[in-house]
Amino acid sequence: MHPASSSSSAPSAAADAARQRASFFRQSGWLMIANIASGVLMWAVHLLNKAIPPGEYGSFGALLAVVMLLPTIPLQMVLAQQTAKAIAQGREREVAGVIHAVWLVITLGWVVGAAFVLRYQQAILDHWKMTSPVGLWITLAIVLFSFWLPMFWGVLQGQQNFLWLGWSMLANGIGRLTVAAVAVLALHAYASGMMAGVLLGIMIGVGIAAGQTRRLWWLRAQAFDGRALVRQVLPLALGFLGFQILFTGDTILVKAWFSQTDADFYVSAGTLSRALMWLVLPLASVMFPRIVHSAARAEPSDLMGKVLLATAVLAVVGALGLSLLGPWVVRFVYQPEFVAVASSLLPWYAAAMVPLAVANVLLNNLLARPAASLVPAICIFALAIGYLVALTRFHDQLVTVLQVLGVFNLALLAVCAWFTWRQRQARPSATSLPG
Repeated sequence: MHPASSSSSAPSAAADAARQRASFFRQSGWLMIANIASGVLMWAVHLLNKAIPPGEYGSFGALLAVVMLLPTIPLQMVLAQQTAKAIAQGREREVAGVIHAVWLVITLGWVVGAAFVLRYQQAILDHWKMTSPVGLWITLAIVLFSFWLPMFWGVLQGQQNFLWLGWSMLANGIGRLTVAAVAVLALHAYASGMMAGVLLGIMIGVGIAAGQTRRLWWLRAQAFDGRALVRQVLPLALGFLGFQILFTGDTILVKAWFSQTDADFYVSAGTLSRALMWLVLPLASVMFPRIVHSAARAEPSDLMGKVLLATAVLAVVGALGLSLLGPWVVRFVYQPEFVAVASSLLPWYAAAMVPLAVANVLLNNLLARPAASLVPAICIFALAIGYLVALTRFHDQLVTVLQVLGVFNLALLAVCAWFTWRQRQARPSATSLPG
């Protein structure tokens, strides 16, 4: 035993922990800035609602909701997990094979899906009360790039390359707003023009992210264990898909059940309320690959508690601020007739986002670990399906839709908290086993 060496190791460990905390909050801060700025730019597209005819904004919201409902979050988290784990274990060529396989499956699946949509496009247009197919065609292209974007974002996240992840987000927002403004104000393209802005923004974001990750996906692929991969990613796919349904599923259903005017009101309130998620999601995004990396190397991590507290505080403060300032924001952004209805919806919508934001942290922590069980993921996915079923029965008013959303988001938080507690209870016994 050498007292001098043991005493010197304590300050070293403390200094290392302090550096890691500083790095985490620096990266989270940058990603938060990029996420908020990108979100503001994307949100600014909605200012164009004043320059388009009634009903066109609801059509834009419905088409955008299709993109929002794509399983992009689980796709990004799967690639983030695989990339972080491969880097921690020195298996970069295996993850290159995973990236190639995912890209091929996505592209071939899109070809089949696009053919189906084009075959039944008139029925789709009639269902959404739309006359021109141009917006639908543009949306098809957006869908392809919307699958490619989270794939490359996941690789950037797994590499912990948050600098270029942030720049890709910013470029996406800049491109979206610029093209949409030109299309609506100069070319009078309305909903189709706004979707064209979405397309160009995503294309720019994909280009930046693909360029910054080429060192990894350009490697010669090495064979990987497909069955083991499925076992690892299935909990992530189901769990994060359930989260995304709760995050975005309401908008597309409201468009089908309510009038064009009511759908416009709802889309406006949803756009403002989801801004709360732009504020807090970066904390979990930075946390996720770090926990994957630590778990792959069997290193302890107490990061989740700090992220949970910061997320809860930011979400509650943001929801209160939006509820108080909501009428002024709606009056500034939207047409005068939006103020009364959209303002009455904002407190409900903002409140529903708070438990969803906190649950997201717990969900990221649960699914970042290699021993992530399929059971919590199945429970979360089943909860999301139950939410969709409940909406089909309870949607007499817009507020009712939000009340259903709030109840199920609270249920999601309870499920994630329960499985997190179970996981923490099991961990000490697992580490006490010999070997």
